[in-house]
Order: sequence, then structure tokens, then C-alpha cells
Amino acid sequence: MEDTAATTTGQAERVHKVLLAVLGGSVDVSSLGPGADLWEAGMDSLLSVSLLVALEDEFDVEFPDELLTRETFASEAGITAAVTTLAAAA
Repeated sequence: MEDTAATTTGQAERVHKVLLAVLGGSVDVSSLGPGADLWEAGMDSLLSVSLLVALEDEFDVEFPDELLTRETFASEAGITAAVTTLAAAA
């Protein structure tokens, strides 16, 4: 049986790496906490689409329409929670 806490931690690290790769030039993700608002930090709609595609590629998941919201992509913690849910369902 898989350790859920370890899986979530591993996914959080992977989400953070994707955030750095996609947003690194525009948003200083390294200085933000997991709950910080990425939109307030400078993320825009074009970056959010790039982030969505990168996350889907990294985790081999597809975000359903109901998760394609500003709230889902508002923070690293929110993104990690969505990815964890999608990965568990896959």
C-alpha cells in the first residue's frame, strides 16, 4: 500500500519544480509559500495555460473542466491538491 503522505510530498515537490520552470521568469515562486496567491504574485492567463499544459505533461493527467478555474491555480497548495486528486483517480 502506498504512503499517502509521501506521495503528496513527492507530488508537491514535482509541482514546485513545474512552477519554477514555467513561472520562474515572471513570478518569483521560490520566495512564495505554498498558500501564496500566484495571481497576486504576477501570474496571468497565458502563464496559467502554460502551467496547465506542463502539469498535465508532468503528471500524465488531464484537468477536467470543473478544475479549470482561477481558484484551482491560485496557489501551489491548490495546484498540488488538484494534481493529487487527479493522480489518485488515474
